[in-house]
Amino acid sequence: MAVEPITLRSVARLGKGQTIWDASVKGFGVRKQRQAAVYVFKYRDRNGRQRFKTIGHHGHPWTPESARAEAKQYAAMLSRAVPQSDAARSPTLRDFSKVYVERYAALHKKPRTLVEDRRNLELHILPILGQERLADIRPADVAHFHASRSEWPSNANRCLALLSHIFTTAAKWGAVSAGVNPCRGIKRYREEMRERFLSAEEIARLGKALGDEGGSGQDWRPINALRLLIYTGARLSEVLTLQWGWIHWEHGFARLPDSKTGAKNLPLPQPALEVLHRISEQHGRQSKFVFPGKRKDSYFNSIQKPWQRMRLKAGLPDVRIHDLRHCFASTAVSHGESLYLVGAVLGHRATSTTQRYAHLSIQPILDSANRTSARLAALMHNFRGDRDVP
Repeated sequence: MAVEPITLRSVARLGKGQTIWDASVKGFGVRKQRQAAVYVFKYRDRNGRQRFKTIGHHGHPWTPESARAEAKQYAAMLSRAVPQSDAARSPTLRDFSKVYVERYAALHKKPRTLVEDRRNLELHILPILGQERLADIRPADVAHFHASRSEWPSNANRCLALLSHIFTTAAKWGAVSAGVNPCRGIKRYREEMRERFLSAEEIARLGKALGDEGGSGQDWRPINALRLLIYTGARLSEVLTLQWGWIHWEHGFARLPDSKTGAKNLPLPQPALEVLHRISEQHGRQSKFVFPGKRKDSYFNSIQKPWQRMRLKAGLPDVRIHDLRHCFASTAVSHGESLYLVGAVLGHRATSTTQRYAHLSIQPILDSANRTSARLAALMHNFRGDRDVP
């Protein structure tokens, strides 16, 4: 076992089973296995046990320089996860959550999820458990916290899931012993899925409210954003972040580079395209965003207050913006569109998500059955020639 600078030359001369430890970064090494050289990082967890992290095989993309940089980053992450002044004990949840957000959530989670994580940590989790050390938090503590949020079951479950992943990550990074996760076994609350479907008369009232809002000189952005939501069934974030450069006018869709389910094609039916053409003609394309924000290169993100005003005008105080997506889906299914096609339009990753609308598809079936039975009844009536039977 040699200690010297790890370079391309030193890696090339490694023999099978030999290891070189880097002279500049403690714990960084390379060892020759049967066929390939593998970069590793050696460290000790909080209990003093020696651990090895495999960085990757020598070759694309790992070189001595890139592997050394990775080892440095991992060493820095460990030093922040377990404070040097108290390395024998695990960090507090508040201290580790900062590292978790910076080193994991900010790098691997979608922006909206990151915002929710930070919000749940600061408003709900940390005020109760933040000062506790990870190793001191017991299942009873987590159960008590979860119960304290029982009035808001959906949020309680989201907080529990976030807390569980924090502990899983802490175990992977050596901040707590492997297998330590006090969230295991805590039963999540049953969440009632809230679905509000709009009737034809309610849709008409909403259309009138949008028209009246536009005629009174109100901000054009929320009005047209809501029209697009109704005509496309898209998610709110997909409409508000829509960019002109993503729209394929001739083919009738927008290519979204990212969404809740990844990159997707957002169908733009003719009414939606007409809305977009009007925006382009009346307000131009001075921003890359269809609905520009106040700051340069930002998008409009203040739709809730205008929506509350318009839904009250329409007499729909209990309708949420997300219910417009349900409205699109329920209208499609109740008029005979297949669940598969509706799921494809909405961008559902799993067919089970669209299955919630299955009960609405009975009406086209009943209509078909009524038409068929009426024809059969007429044939039977004519054949028998019985004029007394209606």
